[in-house]
Amino acid sequence: MRRFSRLVSLLAVMAAVLVFSVASVLASPADSLNWQDSTITVTGMGAPPANARNSAQARMMARRAAVVDGYRQLAEIVKGVNVDAESTVENFMVTSDVVRTKVSALVQGAQVVSERATSDGGYEVTMKIAMFGVSNSLAEAVMPKPPVQEVFPEPVQSVAPSQPAYDAGASVSVRIDVTAKAPAPPAANSNAIGGYTGLIVDCRGLGLRPVMSPVIKNAGGENIYGHKNLNPDFVIANGMASYTTDIANGTRRAGSNPLVVKAVSLDSHNSYPVLSVADANRVLIENKTAGFLEKTNVVFIR
Repeated sequence: MRRFSRLVSLLAVMAAVLVFSVASVLASPADSLNWQDSTITVTGMGAPPANARNSAQARMMARRAAVVDGYRQLAEIVKGVNVDAESTVENFMVTSDVVRTKVSALVQGAQVVSERATSDGGYEVTMKIAMFGVSNSLAEAVMPKPPVQEVFPEPVQSVAPSQPAYDAGASVSVRIDVTAKAPAPPAANSNAIGGYTGLIVDCRGLGLRPVMSPVIKNAGGENIYGHKNLNPDFVIANGMASYTTDIANGTRRAGSNPLVVKAVSLDSHNSYPVLSVADANRVLIENKTAGFLEKTNVVFIR
């Protein structure tokens, strides 16, 4: 009899999840996958079963259904996250039992941000997982670790580096104080301007597709920034770049005096920004002085 009772309770929970699955997808916020804050957030919904013995049991079972619904939504979103231009998290899960186990554990360990009982007797649970972080993050499960950290390439000697001339009024409706730090004297045997705190790549109007492991290329097809150039543990903890539609938010990661360049095109399924060779040279020269690429102080404007 006890076994039958447990079976009835389980079926009730499953029925509640099925009833609310469509509604919860429709109710999920459009920004469930937040590339700016590198988080995935969902709200699971559950209904009380009709055969609950009392209000306490009804609330408990509605909460359980909401949590199960939250897990389902998180699993669906996580599988579709683009790790790089060619692969999603699901691709990594299919080819690796280790990755599949880690991702499943990550979803099951999602942080409960808030929860509440609804006026109709149902329950809502908002749950979140981090895309990057030392532990309990998606990057920890799927980001590849290159065996050797490659050095950044040298500037193309035949092309003079561009001279930054950022016109805030012409490109955006907000100001960035590019004089917040006085340029440092040029480094010896270089033509670095110095003083830059980060890199902002303006990709607006090109249809940039966010990925966890982006690459920046020059117009000659050479990679000037990628996960192979970075400390893998630092990448897992902090990510390689942030994405935003508002350039004013770029200073949160790129600092008060960012080097701002405009992408001339996109490569690899619109995932990787391409810079002119002159701008790419400027980025590499300034990075030798400031090291902002190693710190992953990189922002893409979509």
